[in-house]
Amino acid sequence: MTQKQHQIYGSDEKQIKDRPWIFRTYAGHTNVWASNALYRENLAKGQTGLSIALDLPTQCGYSSDHPIAAPEIGKVGVPINSLDDFRVLFDNIPLAQMNTSMTINGTAMWLMALYIALAEERGVDLAELKGTTQNDLIKEYLARGTYIFPPEDSMRLIVDMYEYCLHHVPAWNASNICSYHLQEAGATPVQELAFALVNAITILDAIRDRKCFSADEFERCVGRISFFVNSGMRFIEEMCKMRAFCEMWDEITRERYGIKNPKYRRFRYGVQVNSLGLTAEQPENNAWRILLETLGVTLSRKARCRALQLPAWNEALSLPRPWDQQWSLRIQQILAYETDLLEYPDLFDGSPVIASKVTELKQLAYTEIYKILDMGGGIAAVRSGYMKAALVSSQQDRLQRLADGDQIVVGKNRWTEGTRSPLLSDRDGGVFKVDASAAQKTVEALRQTRQKRDDQAVTHALAQLSEAASSGANLMLPSIACAKAGVTTGEWTETLRAVFGDYRPPTGVEGQNLISNGQRVESVRNKVDAFISSFGYRPKILVAKPGLDGHSNGAEMISVAARNAGFEVIYFGIRLTPEEIVQSAIEENVDVIGVSLLSGSHNEIMAEVFRLLSEQGANDQISVVLGGIIPDSDYEQLKSIGVQRIYSPKDYDPMAVMEDITALIHGSNLRS
Repeated sequence: MTQKQHQIYGSDEKQIKDRPWIFRTYAGHTNVWASNALYRENLAKGQTGLSIALDLPTQCGYSSDHPIAAPEIGKVGVPINSLDDFRVLFDNIPLAQMNTSMTINGTAMWLMALYIALAEERGVDLAELKGTTQNDLIKEYLARGTYIFPPEDSMRLIVDMYEYCLHHVPAWNASNICSYHLQEAGATPVQELAFALVNAITILDAIRDRKCFSADEFERCVGRISFFVNSGMRFIEEMCKMRAFCEMWDEITRERYGIKNPKYRRFRYGVQVNSLGLTAEQPENNAWRILLETLGVTLSRKARCRALQLPAWNEALSLPRPWDQQWSLRIQQILAYETDLLEYPDLFDGSPVIASKVTELKQLAYTEIYKILDMGGGIAAVRSGYMKAALVSSQQDRLQRLADGDQIVVGKNRWTEGTRSPLLSDRDGGVFKVDASAAQKTVEALRQTRQKRDDQAVTHALAQLSEAASSGANLMLPSIACAKAGVTTGEWTETLRAVFGDYRPPTGVEGQNLISNGQRVESVRNKVDAFISSFGYRPKILVAKPGLDGHSNGAEMISVAARNAGFEVIYFGIRLTPEEIVQSAIEENVDVIGVSLLSGSHNEIMAEVFRLLSEQGANDQISVVLGGIIPDSDYEQLKSIGVQRIYSPKDYDPMAVMEDITALIHGSNLRS
């Protein structure tokens, strides 16, 4: 039979159609009972895999009854304290049939241990388990902030998981090189390619150096490396980026590691399309942005994703509601089942335009990769701050293009007038809020777990974990034993913290210069000079990133803008407590505290900041402003306790924010 070039044929030479990618929805909130109901509902709607969102205390290694966890319980994901929680979370969900992805990094080994303990309890053969733990700590140091341990110890945990999983859970991806958050932090396509591939090289070098696999096993291990990427609005460039990823990974695994089997050199990736470009202004437009971003990872058959999850139209406003997630799932289903996308071979093979663009991306990315490898590799580039500073600079450039109008975003900096969206007219204003009382159910369940467990077994399991951490032994088996004994998330983490210690990476803010020829910069600097003339000193701002939310882009951009405006800037990075914020503000004698919060914990944390300021008699001496994803319905309450300005994603020009802050502190100088 003569085969036609525009058709796909199987091994039996019959015409076939490609299978769709795995449909996922990134989900989890409130507590394990609510999240279990949500997962089962989504699976009933046609979702074909689970993507588990964990709350920030779980991600950062705190049990729900730790004081720092209180404002964050269940806000951005599901809280997990022990095996008891996993029993509820996966109730009536068949583990052997699921492809489960867990977005977890610093505590990835612990969540994996809980999953294995649950599977063994149910009698599931571990070889049947399929899924992924994200477990990408280099990305956490650069972009997302849920790291716990120093880089070398984090890399050890990753290698431990690869060693264990290859032998016991062979269909599991022990880590997932995640460039998604790099793009959210400002990475260009070249930086996303280079930094993600350096990350993968760092992991594979560490695995190879341990010498824990035979040559055949190492090939299989390389085949378990998977990636999780981002796809933005420039979907032609994004598609070319994905083709470049595929070609570069094949080249690196063949040339650097000698992988002979093409199957193990295949670039396997899942994706969530870009959330950074979604707008709070005219948010209904985001549905079309999400669809267009999806084209970048589905159009090219050779570079098509294996799993896809889409954000919701209202994610610039809040966490999505079940209906919002359903809409995003339907977008995937319509694309896969109602169009003819999956019926054709690759549409772009032979295109000189695509080939040229892919070649350019590869050349630039390889130049950056060799530069980082020459400076010592991924961990060295984390410790020196090189990659972090590059991301801060790229994010700054992006915001400047928005502010100058060089990058047009409909509804944000062009065509800003429009009819109010009816999607925002529901009683909830189109946003999701976690039931505050639900956290108590989580804390009470944790109390019951502690009450019924065998304390002697817990003590023994933690002692074994500590001994293994100190001796250099693989930590997976002791972690699984901890899970079965009823150890909690906080106890597992604190045991390893006692051995490994903590780590705070560079902020990337130092030495950044604002690139702008706009009149606004000059205007703000003139106002700062006027402030200095009036009060005899340079204005001082403490940029504070409290709680466990590690998305620090906004805080970094304000820090850079404030410094370039002429402010003295105090910025310590993420995870400040309210006590540390107030103490630093008083000791540094600042004029204004600028708080950045995106996790939904703003009401609780801001109330505590003002309580502490009042306790120190300083609430009438320091102005306080707030930036983040703050629902309109919370503005009145926040202003009533003393917040003087609230900035949202609509305030995309950092220098305009600084102009407003300068006017605020000049008009109401509280130190004079």
